[in-house]
Amino acid sequence: MDTSIEILKKKIENFTPELAEAFIKIVDNLDATVKSNASQFQLDEVSSRIQFHTENPATKLDFFENISELEKICA
Repeated sequence: MDTSIEILKKKIENFTPELAEAFIKIVDNLDATVKSNASQFQLDEVSSRIQFHTENPATKLDFFENISELEKICA
């Protein structure tokens, strides 16, 4: 891991000012990402159900009438 970090540091040091500014904006956006309070198990379960429903559209999700309702809420 330390080797990877050192390689990344050296690459960043060689950025042009414009590229450095773009990189900073990307990193700032990553920091603003909201983390879910749901456990990984719950996230995996919902993901699994959504995938099943996507592959079998005639089925209903047990927590929403259909996938479009979920997409509206998450949008």
